[in-house]
Amino acid sequence: MLVGDERLDHLLAEGLRIIQSPSVFSFSLDAVLLARFAYIPYQKGPIIDLCSGNGIIPLLISSRTKAPIIGVEIQERLADMARRSVAYNDLTAQIEILQYDLRDVVPVLGREKNSFVMCNPPYFALDTTAIKNENEHLRIARHEVHCTLRDCIQVSAKLLKQGGKASFVHRPERLLEIIDIMREYGLEPKRIQFVHPRVEREANTILIEGVKGGKPGIKYLPPTIVQNEDGEYSKQVRELLYGKE
Repeated sequence: MLVGDERLDHLLAEGLRIIQSPSVFSFSLDAVLLARFAYIPYQKGPIIDLCSGNGIIPLLISSRTKAPIIGVEIQERLADMARRSVAYNDLTAQIEILQYDLRDVVPVLGREKNSFVMCNPPYFALDTTAIKNENEHLRIARHEVHCTLRDCIQVSAKLLKQGGKASFVHRPERLLEIIDIMREYGLEPKRIQFVHPRVEREANTILIEGVKGGKPGIKYLPPTIVQNEDGEYSKQVRELLYGKE
Protein backbone atom coordinates (compact mmCIF):
# COMPACT_ATOMS: atom_id res chain seq x y z
CA MET A 1 0.00 0.00 0.00
CA LEU A 2 2.71 2.50 1.01
CA VAL A 3 5.93 3.06 -0.95
CA GLY A 4 9.24 4.35 0.42
CA ASP A 5 8.77 7.27 2.81
CA GLU A 6 5.01 7.49 2.31
CA ARG A 7 2.66 7.74 5.27
CA LEU A 8 -1.10 7.63 5.84
CA ASP A 9 -2.46 10.90 7.24
CA HIS A 10 -5.93 11.56 8.63
CA LEU A 11 -8.42 13.93 7.04
CA LEU A 12 -10.13 14.37 10.36
CA ALA A 13 -13.23 16.35 9.36
CA GLU A 14 -14.07 13.73 6.72
CA GLY A 15 -12.89 10.63 8.56
CA LEU A 16 -10.71 9.67 5.57
CA ARG A 17 -7.01 8.88 5.09
CA ILE A 18 -4.59 10.18 2.46
CA ILE A 19 -1.18 8.95 1.32
CA GLN A 20 1.53 11.59 1.60
CA SER A 21 5.29 11.77 1.22
CA PRO A 22 7.59 14.52 2.56
CA SER A 23 9.97 14.06 -0.39
CA VAL A 24 7.25 14.16 -3.06
CA PHE A 25 4.22 16.17 -2.03
CA SER A 26 2.14 17.07 1.00
CA PHE A 27 -1.06 19.03 0.61
CA SER A 28 -1.30 22.54 2.02
CA LEU A 29 -4.03 24.51 3.75
CA ASP A 30 -4.71 26.20 0.40
CA ALA A 31 -6.22 22.99 -0.96
CA VAL A 32 -8.48 22.66 2.07
CA LEU A 33 -9.58 26.28 1.70
CA LEU A 34 -10.41 25.78 -1.98
CA ALA A 35 -12.37 22.60 -1.26
CA ARG A 36 -14.47 24.47 1.32
CA PHE A 37 -14.87 27.64 -0.79
CA ALA A 38 -15.93 26.08 -4.08
CA TYR A 39 -19.57 25.49 -4.89
CA ILE A 40 -20.11 21.73 -4.71
CA PRO A 41 -23.34 20.32 -6.17
CA TYR A 42 -24.86 17.38 -4.34
CA GLN A 43 -25.65 15.26 -7.38
CA LYS A 44 -25.02 17.17 -10.60
CA GLY A 45 -21.60 16.61 -12.12
CA PRO A 46 -18.98 15.55 -12.82
CA ILE A 47 -16.73 17.82 -10.77
CA ILE A 48 -13.28 18.25 -12.31
CA ASP A 49 -10.20 19.02 -10.20
CA LEU A 50 -7.21 20.22 -12.26
CA CYS A 51 -3.66 20.07 -10.81
CA SER A 52 -5.01 17.45 -8.42
CA GLY A 53 -1.70 16.49 -6.80
CA ASN A 54 -2.14 13.57 -4.42
CA GLY A 55 -5.92 13.78 -4.69
CA ILE A 56 -6.59 15.89 -1.61
CA ILE A 57 -9.45 17.96 -3.10
CA PRO A 58 -11.41 15.01 -4.58
CA LEU A 59 -11.15 13.28 -1.20
CA LEU A 60 -12.22 16.38 0.74
CA ILE A 61 -15.28 17.10 -1.37
CA SER A 62 -16.40 13.47 -1.72
CA SER A 63 -18.28 13.61 1.58
CA ARG A 64 -20.33 16.62 0.40
CA THR A 65 -21.58 15.27 -2.91
CA LYS A 66 -22.74 12.17 -4.72
CA ALA A 67 -21.55 13.60 -8.05
CA PRO A 68 -18.66 11.86 -9.84
CA ILE A 69 -15.29 13.55 -9.31
CA ILE A 70 -12.38 13.52 -11.77
CA GLY A 71 -8.89 14.57 -10.69
CA VAL A 72 -6.30 15.48 -13.34
CA GLU A 73 -2.60 15.31 -12.39
CA ILE A 74 0.44 15.34 -14.68
CA GLN A 75 2.95 13.68 -12.34
CA GLU A 76 2.88 9.88 -12.44
CA ARG A 77 3.88 9.33 -8.82
CA LEU A 78 1.33 11.80 -7.47
CA ALA A 79 -1.44 10.35 -9.65
CA ASP A 80 -0.51 6.88 -8.36
CA MET A 81 -0.61 8.10 -4.74
CA ALA A 82 -4.00 9.68 -5.38
CA ARG A 83 -5.40 6.46 -6.89
CA ARG A 84 -4.19 4.41 -3.93
CA SER A 85 -5.74 6.90 -1.47
CA VAL A 86 -9.04 6.70 -3.37
CA ALA A 87 -8.92 2.91 -3.25
CA TYR A 88 -7.98 2.87 0.46
CA ASN A 89 -11.08 4.94 1.25
CA ASP A 90 -13.34 2.78 -0.96
CA LEU A 91 -14.16 5.72 -3.24
CA THR A 92 -13.25 4.27 -6.64
CA ALA A 93 -16.92 4.29 -7.67
CA GLN A 94 -17.03 8.09 -7.21
CA ILE A 95 -13.49 9.38 -7.84
CA GLU A 96 -11.34 8.84 -10.93
CA ILE A 97 -7.76 10.08 -11.19
CA LEU A 98 -6.37 10.78 -14.68
CA GLN A 99 -2.64 11.20 -15.28
CA TYR A 100 -2.74 13.89 -17.94
CA ASP A 101 -1.21 17.16 -18.99
CA LEU A 102 -4.13 19.49 -18.37
CA ARG A 103 -3.36 21.28 -21.64
CA ASP A 104 -4.36 18.06 -23.44
CA VAL A 105 -7.34 17.04 -21.33
CA VAL A 106 -10.17 18.95 -23.04
CA PRO A 107 -10.81 16.30 -25.74
CA VAL A 108 -10.88 13.64 -23.01
CA LEU A 109 -13.32 15.41 -20.67
CA GLY A 110 -15.33 17.23 -23.32
CA ARG A 111 -15.35 20.83 -24.53
CA GLU A 112 -18.18 22.89 -23.00
CA LYS A 113 -19.75 19.77 -21.46
CA ASN A 114 -18.91 20.25 -17.78
CA SER A 115 -20.48 22.34 -15.05
CA PHE A 116 -17.85 22.48 -12.27
CA VAL A 117 -14.06 22.89 -12.35
CA MET A 118 -11.63 23.49 -9.51
CA CYS A 119 -7.91 24.24 -9.76
CA ASN A 120 -5.05 24.78 -7.31
CA PRO A 121 -2.41 25.78 -9.89
CA PRO A 122 1.33 26.40 -9.52
CA TYR A 123 1.70 29.89 -8.05
CA PHE A 124 5.07 31.07 -9.29
CA ALA A 125 6.17 32.04 -12.79
CA LEU A 126 9.50 30.52 -13.76
CA ASP A 127 11.26 33.88 -13.92
CA THR A 128 10.24 35.08 -10.44
CA THR A 129 12.28 32.92 -8.08
CA ALA A 130 15.25 30.55 -7.93
CA ILE A 131 14.04 26.96 -8.14
CA LYS A 132 17.30 25.03 -8.67
CA ASN A 133 17.36 23.53 -5.19
CA GLU A 134 13.84 22.10 -5.21
CA ASN A 135 13.24 18.50 -6.15
CA GLU A 136 11.38 17.83 -9.38
CA HIS A 137 8.03 17.02 -7.76
CA LEU A 138 7.94 20.21 -5.69
CA ARG A 139 9.24 22.31 -8.57
CA ILE A 140 6.39 21.16 -10.84
CA ALA A 141 3.78 21.66 -8.09
CA ARG A 142 4.92 25.17 -7.16
CA HIS A 143 6.20 26.69 -10.39
CA GLU A 144 4.75 27.09 -13.87
CA VAL A 145 6.89 24.34 -15.38
CA HIS A 146 4.17 22.40 -17.23
CA CYS A 147 1.28 24.86 -17.07
CA THR A 148 0.83 28.57 -16.55
CA LEU A 149 -1.95 30.49 -14.86
CA ARG A 150 -3.29 31.26 -18.32
CA ASP A 151 -3.29 27.54 -19.24
CA CYS A 152 -5.29 26.67 -16.12
CA ILE A 153 -7.92 29.35 -16.69
CA GLN A 154 -8.17 28.73 -20.44
CA VAL A 155 -8.62 24.97 -20.00
CA SER A 156 -11.20 25.53 -17.25
CA ALA A 157 -13.17 27.81 -19.56
CA LYS A 158 -13.00 25.32 -22.43
CA LEU A 159 -14.29 22.51 -20.22
CA LEU A 160 -17.22 24.50 -18.86
CA LYS A 161 -20.64 24.82 -20.42
CA GLN A 162 -22.44 28.17 -20.23
CA GLY A 163 -23.32 28.87 -16.63
CA GLY A 164 -20.65 26.49 -15.35
CA LYS A 165 -18.48 27.48 -12.39
CA ALA A 166 -14.71 27.51 -11.96
CA SER A 167 -12.94 28.05 -8.63
CA PHE A 168 -9.25 28.86 -8.11
CA VAL A 169 -6.87 29.47 -5.21
CA HIS A 170 -3.85 31.68 -5.79
CA ARG A 171 -1.77 34.58 -4.49
CA PRO A 172 -3.23 38.10 -4.01
CA GLU A 173 -0.45 39.78 -5.99
CA ARG A 174 -1.79 38.09 -9.12
CA LEU A 175 -5.45 38.93 -8.55
CA LEU A 176 -5.75 41.53 -11.32
CA GLU A 177 -3.99 39.19 -13.74
CA ILE A 178 -6.37 36.38 -12.76
CA ILE A 179 -9.44 38.57 -13.30
CA ASP A 180 -8.15 39.81 -16.66
CA ILE A 181 -7.48 36.28 -17.93
CA MET A 182 -10.78 34.94 -16.60
CA ARG A 183 -12.70 37.64 -18.45
CA GLU A 184 -10.63 37.08 -21.58
CA TYR A 185 -11.93 33.49 -21.68
CA GLY A 186 -15.50 34.31 -20.70
CA LEU A 187 -15.33 33.49 -16.97
CA GLU A 188 -16.95 36.32 -15.04
CA PRO A 189 -15.62 36.60 -11.46
CA LYS A 190 -18.52 36.30 -9.01
CA ARG A 191 -17.08 35.51 -5.55
CA ILE A 192 -13.75 36.46 -3.94
CA GLN A 193 -12.42 35.67 -0.48
CA PHE A 194 -9.12 36.82 1.03
CA VAL A 195 -7.18 34.64 3.47
CA HIS A 196 -4.96 36.30 6.10
CA PRO A 197 -2.34 34.46 8.19
CA ARG A 198 -3.36 36.68 11.15
CA VAL A 199 -5.89 39.45 11.59
CA GLU A 200 -3.22 42.19 11.46
CA ARG A 201 -1.33 40.69 8.50
CA GLU A 202 -1.86 41.23 4.78
CA ALA A 203 -3.72 38.54 2.85
CA ASN A 204 -1.43 35.87 1.42
CA THR A 205 -4.05 33.75 -0.37
CA ILE A 206 -7.14 34.46 -2.46
CA LEU A 207 -10.05 32.27 -3.47
CA ILE A 208 -11.99 33.26 -6.57
CA GLU A 209 -14.97 31.73 -8.37
CA GLY A 210 -16.20 32.63 -11.83
CA VAL A 211 -19.22 31.74 -13.93
CA LYS A 212 -18.90 31.10 -17.66
CA GLY A 213 -20.98 33.72 -19.43
CA GLY A 214 -22.02 35.23 -16.10
CA LYS A 215 -23.13 38.81 -15.61
CA PRO A 216 -20.73 41.30 -13.99
CA GLY A 217 -20.98 41.63 -10.23
CA ILE A 218 -18.59 40.37 -7.54
CA LYS A 219 -19.39 39.37 -3.97
CA TYR A 220 -16.56 39.77 -1.46
CA LEU A 221 -16.91 37.15 1.26
CA PRO A 222 -15.78 37.75 4.84
CA PRO A 223 -12.04 37.03 5.11
CA THR A 224 -10.61 33.85 6.56
CA ILE A 225 -8.10 34.38 9.40
CA VAL A 226 -5.81 31.38 9.75
CA GLN A 227 -4.21 31.96 13.19
CA ASN A 228 -5.17 33.59 16.49
CA GLU A 229 -2.86 35.94 18.37
CA ASP A 230 -1.36 32.96 20.18
CA GLY A 231 -0.32 31.34 16.89
CA GLU A 232 -2.91 28.56 17.09
CA TYR A 233 -5.42 27.88 14.33
CA SER A 234 -8.50 30.08 14.48
CA LYS A 235 -11.87 28.50 15.29
CA GLN A 236 -12.85 28.89 11.63
CA VAL A 237 -9.80 27.00 10.36
CA ARG A 238 -9.99 24.34 13.09
CA GLU A 239 -13.52 23.56 11.92
CA LEU A 240 -12.30 23.29 8.33
CA LEU A 241 -9.59 20.83 9.34
CA TYR A 242 -11.17 18.88 12.17
CA GLY A 243 -14.92 19.45 11.92
CA LYS A 244 -17.17 21.44 14.24
CA GLU A 245 -16.22 21.27 17.90
